[in-house]
Amino acid sequence: MSATTTIKAGPLESLRQAGVSVWLDDLSRDRIRSGGLAADIAERGVVGVTTNPSIFAASISGGGAYDSQIADLAARGVGVEEAVRMITTADVRAACDVMAVVHHATAGQDGKVSIEVDPRFARDTEATIAEARQLWWLVDRPNVMIKIPATKEGLPAIRKAISEGINVNVTLIFSLQRYREVVDAYLSGLEDALAAGRDLTVIRSVASFFVSRVDSEVDSRLPDGSPLRGAAAVANAALAYEHHLRVLRSERFKALADHGAHAQRPLWASTSTKDPSFPDTKYVDQLVADGVVNTMPEATLDAVADHGASEAADTVTGTFDEARARLEALAAAGVDLDDVTALLETQGVDKFAQSWEELLAHVREALLG
Repeated sequence: MSATTTIKAGPLESLRQAGVSVWLDDLSRDRIRSGGLAADIAERGVVGVTTNPSIFAASISGGGAYDSQIADLAARGVGVEEAVRMITTADVRAACDVMAVVHHATAGQDGKVSIEVDPRFARDTEATIAEARQLWWLVDRPNVMIKIPATKEGLPAIRKAISEGINVNVTLIFSLQRYREVVDAYLSGLEDALAAGRDLTVIRSVASFFVSRVDSEVDSRLPDGSPLRGAAAVANAALAYEHHLRVLRSERFKALADHGAHAQRPLWASTSTKDPSFPDTKYVDQLVADGVVNTMPEATLDAVADHGASEAADTVTGTFDEARARLEALAAAGVDLDDVTALLETQGVDKFAQSWEELLAHVREALLG
């Protein structure tokens, strides 16, 4: 990616050659200032960053890197809500600047840094749209992505943001049906943007399809020793990728591509292994496919670098019939996948909202000194 890149041959480089973009699911001011993020790019081939309220809550409460900014905000009498927005956007802006070399080298495909709208707005379309616009303006970098949750109320916000030229990372996707709706919202947004005369070549989006949480919930509904344990998440993701390929071949997408539109790439999220009986690289090694993103927390990135597949090859294409059979077997075993994914969406929104409240509480306390 640059003259200073020193990525070594190994699992991470093998993933890149197989068409997988490796993103880091973590960010902190210490990582930026210490050069750790730049080292991740140069030495590990990390080409993107994702954040969420839980990551920011851990980062801001974990050290003194934010003390000076918080003191300045307190001196100016800035309220806690605005303080949190200014702190988080400052980190994302700085990370975007570090990632700019990747953004340039990949012609805008990678080098993205994601920041999430206030998760308390997940059921409020208009507030989500307003927040997306505000974050886009505050960060003010072409390689930022605004994360919008894939709730029913989030779908029209996704469409509107895309139509206005805002890069969107659609988060908290668990079901195939909701993924199809997300893709439709993206394509509709591009069509609206085209009708408004916008340049489609600069609009990018990923659809974050969560994996390990699906296995955790499904497996909790299966008896110990069931051969179906650990089978749901990868099968679910594989069928999402099948839909992605179908969309790429569609006349609707081809018409947009003729005007420079890019595909909305599937992004595998929640890739840390929750069940210690599974390989810690399960949701990387088993989800290799061309044109996808895999965002990994640092522990998973370390595990892949250490003992991931040394010669990564497509492990998804060609497994679609097998994936359907697995989901049918789960249904026959009494697992209602629609109920699973609806529950996970609710839990995901609630968890991020709780983390956001914890973040607000920590910053409020810090502002008071």
